[in-house]
Amino acid sequence: MKLERLLLFDLDGTLLRSDKTISPYTVDILKKCRERGLLLGVATARSEMNAQKFFSSIEPNIVISSNGARVSLNGKTIYRCEFSKEDTRTIIDTARKALGSDCEITVDTIDKHYWNYKVYPLDIDASWGETIYTDYIKFCEAALKICVGLKDEKVAKQISESVKDCSCFKFSDGDWFQFSRKSATKENAVTELSKVTGIETQDIIAFGDDYIDIKMLSVCGKGIAVGNAIKEVKEIAEEVIDTNDNDGIGKYLSAIYEL
Repeated sequence: MKLERLLLFDLDGTLLRSDKTISPYTVDILKKCRERGLLLGVATARSEMNAQKFFSSIEPNIVISSNGARVSLNGKTIYRCEFSKEDTRTIIDTARKALGSDCEITVDTIDKHYWNYKVYPLDIDASWGETIYTDYIKFCEAALKICVGLKDEKVAKQISESVKDCSCFKFSDGDWFQFSRKSATKENAVTELSKVTGIETQDIIAFGDDYIDIKMLSVCGKGIAVGNAIKEVKEIAEEVIDTNDNDGIGKYLSAIYEL
């Protein structure tokens, strides 16, 4: 069997169980994969800072974060795609004008994660990393990714059209829309990674569960859906494995590499 060079995992809903942990079994399998010479990577919607809690278990060589807006190789940023300070300000102002000044917003920058939730983020998700509260009144930083809590797709479109080269999509698990540069996607991040490292996309096995993973799974040599993935991901995946809560990834890797 051909030994792929890179295993690339989405985190939430894929490698992470519902309680935001990685099982000891899967951690052990990942360790054995590293010992076999495989590179490990994550491709997550989280900022790199907010994914670091899991790095001691995964020991990733590659981190694609903020849904593709940043790529790091062995701790060094090799690609970033962000809004200017001015465009970030425009998006925030448009959202606040449309939804009210107390609308919930999160912003990933290259080294920070900002929020203004009505509830402290760690009370919602204890796995979330360090966060900084802001009221966004004088906020002025370049953003890799902006998320706004809203239900109306027309409002989301209005926000995305407030600046050039902006895309938006709705997360499947809540009333949140993400806004980022059109080229800030997981699949583009994989392409940029391939250019820098020489790792061919056909030598990557990628795992995912949500809309944002679909094109990434399609561009890689093998695209694998976990059993709890949405229907659209399962339809394009080469294979559907067990769920995130039942060690789907660990079992799959153990079987194909005879670990």
